[in-house]
Formats: sequence, structure tokens, C-alpha cells
Amino acid sequence: MTSHEVPGESSIAAIRWLIIDDDVILAATIARGLQRHGHLCVLAHDGATARRLAEETQPSRVLLDMRLGKESGLALLPDLRAALPDANIVVLTGFASIATAVRAVKSGANDYLPKPILLRDLLAHFSATTSSEVRSDMSDDAMSPRRIAWEHIQRVLGDCDGNVSAAARRLGMHRRTLQRTLAKRPTAR
Repeated sequence: MTSHEVPGESSIAAIRWLIIDDDVILAATIARGLQRHGHLCVLAHDGATARRLAEETQPSRVLLDMRLGKESGLALLPDLRAALPDANIVVLTGFASIATAVRAVKSGANDYLPKPILLRDLLAHFSATTSSEVRSDMSDDAMSPRRIAWEHIQRVLGDCDGNVSAAARRLGMHRRTLQRTLAKRPTAR
């Protein structure tokens, strides 16, 4: 697969991003949005290209899709962290769960965000954190029943390979009810 740099404003202060996603259109869309804000973006659509570009470009921010086709983005995290010790690495996924969030952070991610994400939310997230801090919303507090239900739905959806109709049947829900539930953001606890 190929990579390309999306030119931004020529500025020493421009922030360089490495966007790693096998969805070429989504990666390009995110890059165009960031470029409009004066950021420089380098795109990779597979693990090998991502490793090479991380070494060559030394970005300060990395967006990593959890699923890169047949590859796992989580398997790529230790290599990225070794190459970019000070970078702010965020895993993006359409299948968010506490288990994968914990695994991502333990593997070297600074944070973990669910897809889809709006550009303004992405920019707000990065402006609220620094490259050296690891945000952890996990605590020893018990999860709320709503959060437990969300986690269960995500686990069943993952077991059904993202097939909403199959997951709805397994959960005993109507497909549209499940779709509405999935469109809502999960509660924090």
C-alpha cells in the first residue's frame, strides 16, 4: 500500500501526524481536515508502511486504527512506541470495549477513542492532553449497569464480526433498537 504526505501550511510549528488506517478514504478525510487546521499528515495503510514512516518522519501525534485489514493495530503499538517514545499515540476503533482499551494502553497507547469521531472532538482531545501524559479513565470503581450493558453489546457485536442483525438476534433485540443503542456514546462508568 502507499503512503503520501498531505501538504499543510509551511510552518516550523506545524504538528506532524501519522494516520494509520486501512480505510483509505477515512484516513484521507481525517488528513484533509487536519491540513485545514495547519497540520502536516503522513498516511499509512498497513503495518510495514507505518513502521517505516514512523522512523522517517518522527510525528508527534499518531492515530492508529485497531484493525488494519488482517493485521492488528495493537500488535503495531510496541514498535511505534519504541520508534516514537514522546509521541501521543491514540488508538481509534469502531469496536470499543474496556478490555481492548486496557490492552491498548498497556501496549503503549496514550489513549483510546471510539469511531466515528468528529474532527473537532479529535482536535479537542489532543489539545486537552500532552504527549507525555497517559490518560486513564479506568479506576477501581464499579461500572454502572448501563456501562456493563454497553460492554456486553460490544462483546456480542465483536463475536458476530460487526454484523448488527446477527448481534441483535443473539441479544434478543430488534435490529433498529440495537442500531440506535450503538449510535449513542457509552457512559463513562
